[in-house]
Amino acid sequence: MKKIIIDNLITIIYALIIAVLIRSLLLQPFYIPSSSMEPSLLVGDRLFVTKLSYGYSKHSFPFSLGPIKNRILFSEPNRGDVIVFKTPADNRTDYIKRLVGVPDDKLQFIDGNLYLNDVQILKSKVVHKSKIYCGKSPVESFVFKEKLLNGKEYLTSYFKKGSYQNSDVFYVPKDHYFFLGDNRDCSKDSRFLASVGFVHKDNLVGKAQFIFFSTNIREGSIFEIWNWKKILRIERFFKKIN
Repeated sequence: MKKIIIDNLITIIYALIIAVLIRSLLLQPFYIPSSSMEPSLLVGDRLFVTKLSYGYSKHSFPFSLGPIKNRILFSEPNRGDVIVFKTPADNRTDYIKRLVGVPDDKLQFIDGNLYLNDVQILKSKVVHKSKIYCGKSPVESFVFKEKLLNGKEYLTSYFKKGSYQNSDVFYVPKDHYFFLGDNRDCSKDSRFLASVGFVHKDNLVGKAQFIFFSTNIREGSIFEIWNWKKILRIERFFKKIN
C-alpha cells in the first residue's frame, strides 16, 4: 500500500511539472471576462496564447515567479498583434489588448480618428448588424475595419454617441508598447497612463493565437445542457485570432 501511494504521488508530481512547463514555455489558456476587445473577442471566449512568440520573462511563469531577470529569446512583436500582458499598475493582472504603438512611435486621437506618426489610420465602416456590449449592456456602436501602417486589418467599434474624440500626444518610450482595446470606448488601455499606460517588453506574456472554446454566458450556464444551442458559440471554436 505504501509503495502504491508513493508511486501515485510521484506520478502526480511529474504531471504537475509537465503541466507547468507546457503552461510556461508553450501554451497557456486564457478566458475573456470583459467586452473591451469586442467585436474581435467576446466575453466567454477561451483562447490559447503562445509563450515563445516574444521570448520569455518572469511573467511567463505561474504567479510571475520565473527565475529570469530580464527577457530572453526576445522577438519583436508586430503592430496589430493581440497580446496578453501584465498590467504595469500591479505587474500581476492579465490584460489582453491590441498592440498599436511600438518604441519611438507617436500616437494621438484627433476628432475621433487615430493618428500614428502623424498619419491617419484608415478606417472604413462595416455594413452589417453587430451588437456591441460595454459591460452587461448593449451599446449602439459603429463597427469599422481599421488598417495599420504595416497593412494589418482588424475590426473596431466606436460608440455612436459620446465616443472618445481627442487625446494628448503619446510618445512610446524605448522598450515599451502602446495598446488599445478594439472596443475603443469601453477599454482601459494605454490611453490611461495612471492605470495601464506604456507596457514594458518584460510584461508581455504571449500572443493570442486562436479561440478553442466559447460560451455566451449571457444566455445561461454551460451546465444547462438543454440550453446548449443558445449557450455554445460553435462557430467560434478553433477560430484564429486576427
